[in-house]
Amino acid sequence: MQPTATTAVLFQGDSITDAGRDRARPGHLGYGYAAMVAAALPGTSTVLNRGVAGDRITDLSARWDEDALAHRPQLLSLLIGVNDTWRRYDSGLPSPADTWEDEYRALLERLHAHCAPRLVLIEPFLVPVTPEQWTWREDLDPRIHAVRRLAADHDALLLAADGLLNQAARTAGDPALIAADGVHPTELGHRLLAEAWLRLVNGGE
Repeated sequence: MQPTATTAVLFQGDSITDAGRDRARPGHLGYGYAAMVAAALPGTSTVLNRGVAGDRITDLSARWDEDALAHRPQLLSLLIGVNDTWRRYDSGLPSPADTWEDEYRALLERLHAHCAPRLVLIEPFLVPVTPEQWTWREDLDPRIHAVRRLAADHDALLLAADGLLNQAARTAGDPALIAADGVHPTELGHRLLAEAWLRLVNGGE
């Protein structure tokens, strides 16, 4: 079902969702897929972006009350996870996948206890641009599987972003055309995410 003119849509996540938004302007949506989605929704829809660059699941949990529950969204879209993987490799800060899944599940349970929005869960993704990044799959893939389980358990829409963007990289002939550093989408990568999000929420239209 397409969001109606009264639907409140809340985007949550890390830098991929943040996408350079101006936090001094509460209604600013950044320059990524969230803004692209908002531009395609009915003009009177209330759309908020509360993604925060660098967030891991624990950071998201710490601000969940203020940045998610307080808005009582009718549709919540969530993309989180790649920083939990990244910090293992660049900072030696592991985040066990089972603990991560438990914390993610707790966020969704807190949300449903407070309000009952439609959910769009976006898989964390990685489009490797260096040989080293292929080793990250060992850590990221279990998180992707966890999001799939959580989507099934919470009757959420699942955006299978990892396969989508990696296939796009193969088609483009260069992964950097989709995600310049393997993590952050280019304009094309964001557009592909936005188009997939809209198809999913609009029931394939």
